Amino acid sequence: MDKTDKKIAALLQENARLTNVELAEAINLSASPCLRRWKRLEELGVVTGYYAALDRQQVGLSMTVFVDVRLDNHRDHASDLFETTVQAMDNVISAFVVSGASDYRLEVVVKDLADYEQWLKALQTLPVVKDIHSNFAIRAVKTNTPLPLSTLE
Repeated sequence: MDKTDKKIAALLQENARLTNVELAEAINLSASPCLRRWKRLEELGVVTGYYAALDRQQVGLSMTVFVDVRLDNHRDHASDLFETTVQAMDNVISAFVVSGASDYRLEVVVKDLADYEQWLKALQTLPVVKDIHSNFAIRAVKTNTPLPLSTLE
């Protein structure tokens, strides 16, 4: 990615609804080369999709829980089963393999504590799960933040 590609990507992170003409104007490029660069960023997998950022409270998912999970072993079967299950859980909005005391960190959104308990029971039924630790978010300080492309220069 060159400097122009980074500008395109940064602007799309801020507003994915920009038209090609608006994007081209913002980076001082004509529309055709801008569109070619934009499409190439998609083809390369730099731009992976477009979505609307929603307010969790407004849509009724006001509780965010960070869940640390430790598996009972590290064999491929255990990881595959856990990851396949987590990918199918709509309430899990992000999942990471992590180092430290846990194997995974999940970000889970739910309506309320009863909803979380129901989700947790489903996770506990997995035979490969050894430990689960939940951390409840009190208040969001920073979310839906664009990647800091300017630090790559």
